[in-house]
Amino acid sequence: MIKPEEVYCIGRLGKPHGVHGEVSFHFDDDVFDRVDADYLVLSLDGILVPFYMEEYRFRSDETALVKFCGIDTQERARELTGTDVYFPRSLAADEENPSLSMFVGFALVDAATGRQVGTIAAVDDATANLLFELEDGRLIPANDELITDIDQDRQTVTMQIPEGLLEL
Repeated sequence: MIKPEEVYCIGRLGKPHGVHGEVSFHFDDDVFDRVDADYLVLSLDGILVPFYMEEYRFRSDETALVKFCGIDTQERARELTGTDVYFPRSLAADEENPSLSMFVGFALVDAATGRQVGTIAAVDDATANLLFELEDGRLIPANDELITDIDQDRQTVTMQIPEGLLEL
């Protein structure tokens, strides 16, 4: 059984494309193309289920058409519309430059004090400066130079947080 902490969300399935079971996939992270992965994990009725990909092709920088094994009709593909798509953290961890979205759900630890300051709820990439958005709404710069340690097993990101930033 796949546990929620073993995966992270990379996108959502859209409408079927054609009549042979292809479905549009709107993604925030193209890790499935950068890492050798045969499957994506879909959330069906709250259960994380691996779906193996027969093939996929890109429509744009944020959309791909995916054909899953065993999904051969438009009706079967339609059943997947709106489903969240996840990727295994273990496969993404092998990547040389992992996507920051992989750290959603990780605890953020202040390197100076060693205490947890919050949990990363999202990564804001709307501007040139990437930001970790904590569950309480605070924004922390997600700069490589500030990150001192990433512990996949404990699911923590330790950072040198600029003085005074947490008091804002």
